[in-house]
Amino acid sequence: MHNPGQRLGSRIIARPKSVFSTVLQFSWLSRMSPLLLLLAGMAMGLATPPLNFWGLAWIALAPLWVMVRQARGRIFLAMKWGTLWGMAYHGVALRWLIGWHPLTWLGINWWASLAIVLSAFTAVILWGAAISAIWAGGMAVLDRVWTKRCLSSPGSWTAKIWLALLHLLSGISLWCGLEWLWSRSFLWWTSLSLTQSPADRWILHLGQLSGPNMVVAALVLVNGLWAEVWLLNRSLRSTGQKAPIALYLIPLSCCLALHLLGGWLSAQPLITSAETALKVGIIQGNVPSSIKFSPQGLRQTIDRYSRGYQQLANQGVEGVLTPEGALPLVWTDPANRQLSAFQQTLRDRGVVLWLGGFGRKEQRITQSLFTVTAASPTYGRYNKVKLVPLGEYIPFEGLVGGLVQRFSPVNLGMKPGAWDQQLETPFGQAIASICYDSAFSPLFQTQAAAGGQFILSASNNDSFRSTAMMAQHHAQDVMRAIETDRWAVRATNTGYSGLVDPHGQTHWLSTANTYTVHAATIYRRQTQTCYVRWGDWLTPVLVMAIVLAYYFYR
Repeated sequence: MHNPGQRLGSRIIARPKSVFSTVLQFSWLSRMSPLLLLLAGMAMGLATPPLNFWGLAWIALAPLWVMVRQARGRIFLAMKWGTLWGMAYHGVALRWLIGWHPLTWLGINWWASLAIVLSAFTAVILWGAAISAIWAGGMAVLDRVWTKRCLSSPGSWTAKIWLALLHLLSGISLWCGLEWLWSRSFLWWTSLSLTQSPADRWILHLGQLSGPNMVVAALVLVNGLWAEVWLLNRSLRSTGQKAPIALYLIPLSCCLALHLLGGWLSAQPLITSAETALKVGIIQGNVPSSIKFSPQGLRQTIDRYSRGYQQLANQGVEGVLTPEGALPLVWTDPANRQLSAFQQTLRDRGVVLWLGGFGRKEQRITQSLFTVTAASPTYGRYNKVKLVPLGEYIPFEGLVGGLVQRFSPVNLGMKPGAWDQQLETPFGQAIASICYDSAFSPLFQTQAAAGGQFILSASNNDSFRSTAMMAQHHAQDVMRAIETDRWAVRATNTGYSGLVDPHGQTHWLSTANTYTVHAATIYRRQTQTCYVRWGDWLTPVLVMAIVLAYYFYR
């Protein structure tokens, strides 16, 4: 039996090659597969905010694709590669979760806090890595199917091309289907589309066609083309043939074409008029959660928001947006003496306030955004739909509630809002989002389709004390603004608050961990993108294409 290293060495001596050509042989690379996949997954993680090395995302999935294809239908081997890649990706992208520690301000000792945070971090990473693991396993299953059907004539160019196309269709369909499924779960954040926001705004405009999964499909397609071209080149070299270098122009051309399409969408003019203008104010309170619920913190909170509200009213704004949980009190409780002075200020000035606070529903607390007018303290109301697991409720509370330390400062697990809510304002319907809601694009699509004319996003962002988390949260809202073709106003407790137009351009972004007030003009819009009209139509079309290919390609 020949030693693989000696065989490779003899080839290099017999015919000198460049380093690139040697890498293409791949004979030595199989032993470095785990390291390669870890580096590729980390590269995908580095593409997310705040580093925004978005270009890496167009190549970082290709190594996993190659490894899965080289598993030759071995499902568990493929899933191992997918898990490794996924853990590296989500581990780097969600590194800010470590900033949750220490939780000593909640009465948890330092070591218990560390154990809790590391356990939560590990669970979240594994939950995200399950997407790439299941994707890899599914690709291995389909590899068996397509190989059996396509390669009855192994030397046929036509069969090889068809096999590559079927693998491309499989890869895109599986990944989009899994992201669709995960985005309907209780835990979701790091879609592949996040790697492009906010830096690559051209490609983000593909979201106007079918939501974030259109961006995901574009990324998987280009990565798949790199992998399939590489595999085809390797196959030809094994038979002594030389693949034309033009093959590598295919993924490059595809990437360029997708960006040009997005660029054309981003070049569409934003029509504005005085009739649709709305001058809004933003208050970033910067009151730490660790003191907010204390008497001192409550006094500081009421003072800062009262002062900011009056300052913005003096600037002539028509509405003021505050962060999630700006006032740590139940706003709907009547005759709350602690709020009497603040309520009187609202009545005297008469400027609309979108107040982040708590409400009650079915004997539970809600995390809510209220439209407050001089005539009505609850003119409109939106209850947070996607509650933070463990922070605001305990998943499967009936089974594990007694075993899990409740992190929320609220005594009862919170009550989530209904999916089909609409936030009423004196200026028309708004698309409302509270913190974690920002990761779930269908919430925005549903509200926009029902008549929402602008986005009001209220968040806290204090618990993790990380500008990386703030940047990613801002990036989520940038995507939502582009997908729905709406102006977005963001108010956070500690940063980043901001103002984003329908093309994803950030017109203002606050400094983190500062008390800030800001006034700006946005424009109400009633346009409907393809995504707003039809939702994510791409994913079912791709899944149906796989089913049709299975039954009709024989």
